[in-house]
Amino acid sequence: MTETEKLEKIHTDRVLIVEGKYDAARLSHLTDAMILMTDGFGIYSDKKRQQLFKALAQKNGLILLTDSDAAGFRIRNYITNLVGEKNVVQAYVPAIHGKEKRKAQPGKEGLLGVEGVDDALVVQALRDALGEQTGIASARPEGRQITYTDLYEWGLSGRPGSAERKAALLNALGLPPRLSKKELVEALNRLYTFEQLDAMQAEILS
Repeated sequence: MTETEKLEKIHTDRVLIVEGKYDAARLSHLTDAMILMTDGFGIYSDKKRQQLFKALAQKNGLILLTDSDAAGFRIRNYITNLVGEKNVVQAYVPAIHGKEKRKAQPGKEGLLGVEGVDDALVVQALRDALGEQTGIASARPEGRQITYTDLYEWGLSGRPGSAERKAALLNALGLPPRLSKKELVEALNRLYTFEQLDAMQAEILS
């Protein structure tokens, strides 16, 4: 059994915000939280992603887990101010010198990013941030869940014209256009019931 397998997954209703895709891939093994990315400093100009973060912060609350360098703290502070301090818990990984295996050179400050820090330290950072909330199972709205099959039935995935229909719906709902299918289903389940979205997509896409 690996060290990662020995670590108990973190269960939380809060949405975990990280900087990039390598962080997200890493964290997906350590928690069942919904994970969204800032795309580094991309969050500064992505108005729809900002709106999504605000909506989820109000509904579920956020956990911010950014790198321990100056850039990570700038992103952390920006999102905290954006969504309101009361809607955020802060998770911090220690400042450890080194570089990730996939990189030829270390970062500007020579510190490991979230993706490079030991699993045990990342899990401890999440536990410290969540405190008594650690272990709370992810909450979902009452009633039937929105599924990948629903996206297909609504013509949003896997059918001719799906990309255009998906773009139109996301635009109408004020959601970021580059959400993956997994991110989309998770976001929709956090923000809407199946019945609400079924009616809305029929009206928007008719």
